[in-house]
Parts: sequence; structure tokens; C-alpha cells
Amino acid sequence: MANVLDLRRRIRSVKNTRQITKAMKMVSAAKLRRAQERALTARPYAAMITSVLNSLTRRAEVYDPATGNLRHPLFITRPEKRVLLVVVTGDKGFAGAFNANILKTAYQFIAGNPDKDFDLEAMGRKGRDQLRRQYRAAVYTETHAEDGQTHRARERKANIEVTGDHPGMLEKLEASRVFALAQSIIARYVAEEIDAVYIVYNEFKSVITQRLVVEKLLPLIAIGERQIAGAVEPTLEERERAAEAARSAGIQLEAPDLTELEEEAKKFGTANVDYIYEQPAEQLFNELLPQYVSSMLYHAMAESVAAEHAARMTAMDSATNNASDMIDSLTLHMNRVRQAAITKEIIEIVSGAAAL
Repeated sequence: MANVLDLRRRIRSVKNTRQITKAMKMVSAAKLRRAQERALTARPYAAMITSVLNSLTRRAEVYDPATGNLRHPLFITRPEKRVLLVVVTGDKGFAGAFNANILKTAYQFIAGNPDKDFDLEAMGRKGRDQLRRQYRAAVYTETHAEDGQTHRARERKANIEVTGDHPGMLEKLEASRVFALAQSIIARYVAEEIDAVYIVYNEFKSVITQRLVVEKLLPLIAIGERQIAGAVEPTLEERERAAEAARSAGIQLEAPDLTELEEEAKKFGTANVDYIYEQPAEQLFNELLPQYVSSMLYHAMAESVAAEHAARMTAMDSATNNASDMIDSLTLHMNRVRQAAITKEIIEIVSGAAAL
């Protein structure tokens, strides 16, 4: 049985842990505000470029009248035999089941399509480490051509392989890096190395409104219409816990309403007039579609970053509350032990006096 000194040491240790978790909660709350603002400010741009592309597809022929082919290969639909799956997790832990739930959703999506070959792109260190342990990495061999160019050839060894990882991209999310990733994905799709692109991430609308989403990025079926292949909604208990953590940290439960800005962006190019384009339709699609795919990727990553901070804030709030409950329990136990020791000493003194 622990004595009073041991219990005091344990209480002091738990108090130190509570200070750390409380500080981590406040840091996550501050980062959540910035991440939420970044995710919200990216929505009008996404709505604007969607409106521009919708206007272009209405006024420019998607099919080339001379050849009958689509003007851009991103609109071409093929049987899905080789699928690229982008898994967006966090770079750090202490976020509860945030990373585990995203990986679980990715595993379920892979298991639900056993007849397909998967290439995995990991965003975040947690996803990279787990996927590397679960699946083998893709093997590439370099060949040098006579013109001095270096070509990379891949030899598939398994049905599921990790083709790339991008640790640290989410810590400092930059549009240029996301655009480079989008260009790489588009090049692989145009070269028919992959037949479809999906992304697994945590969709963030507000602290209490978020869900795990498997969204199809390529091929493009209809501009502006999301292709949701699967979604997992949070439970009522998880939403209540997130709301309690947000209130204690001074975070608004509902995100600011930007509907007016988004509606204004959607009106761009909707006037019923004809436009004269200087560039051919193929060139316009070649310039705008990569920007559109990049905006979808950036939007998903920005929302995932905000959801990660919200999950970490909730987890640290729970840890702080649990530490407080443990301190109360240990303090009560210590007082009982001390009272028992005092009672024992009094009994011994009274018994000695009675013996005299």
C-alpha cells in the first residue's frame, strides 16, 4: 500500500502533466483559429475557378468537332484498374484517434476494391510511417537515353505499393507545393499510369461539423460537382465532446458564414452573353484544369489541417479533465491514508497509556 509521501509525489507528477496538456490545448486552439481561417478563405477561390470552368465548358466545345475527341484527357473515363489513393494524415500525434480513423477509412476503401491495383501517396508523417510498415515501396529504375534525358521505369512488385510521401507539407501548407503535386498526379493520369485518383481526408466545416471523406478527384465528370465515394460521420458523443472543448477554449462552434462571398464568386461568368477567346479551347483547358485540381487538393489539405488541430484540442482537453479527476481521486486516497495513520498512532498512544 502506498504511503503518504508516494501519493504526494504521484499527485505532483499528475499536476505537471495537467499543465502540459492544458498548454497543448491552448496552442492547438490558437492554431485551429488560423487553420480555420485559411480553409475558409480558400473557398471563394475554389468557387471562382469552378465558375470560370463552368462558363468555359458552356461556351467552348468540350469535344473537338474535327476529331470527336475530348479536348482534355482529364475528362476521359477509363475502367479503374490502377487507382491512386492520396491519404492525408497529420505529422504529429496527441490528436486522439484522428490519424487512426483516416488510415482505417483508407484500409476499408482498399479492402472494398480487391480487384484494383493501388498506388498510395502519403501526406503527413503518421500516414507515411504506418503505410510503409503495411505495404512495400514502389521500385524505380533509371535509364539514360541517347539524348541525355533520364527516364524512370517502374516495376510493380505488389498490388498495393507506396509510390510517394510528403512529410512536412501540412505543417507549412504552400500553394506552390500543392500545385507541383497536382501537376505530378495529372501527368501520371494523362500518361495512363493510373485510371482514377481518390483522396482520403477529414472534411472540416466547423469544430462540431466534420467527417471522414473518400472523394474522387480524377477523372473529372462534372465541374463543381463532388464525387464522394464514401463518408463517415462523427458520433453524437464525439460532437458533444468537441463542442465542450471548443467552448472551454473560446472557439466558436460554427464557422463564419462566407455564403455571400461564395455566391458572388459563383456568379462570375454566368451572364448570358458570348465571349470571344483569343486562345484555343485546348490551351484554356490546359491552363485552367491543373489550377482546378490543385484547388481541390489544397482545399482538402487545408480542411484536414484544421480538423487535426480540432482533434488535438479535444484530446488535450480530455487529458486535462482526466488528470484533474485523477488528482482528486489521489488526494482523497492520500487523505484517507493519512487519517488512518493518525488514527493508528492515537490508538497506540491510548493503548500505551491504558497499559500503564
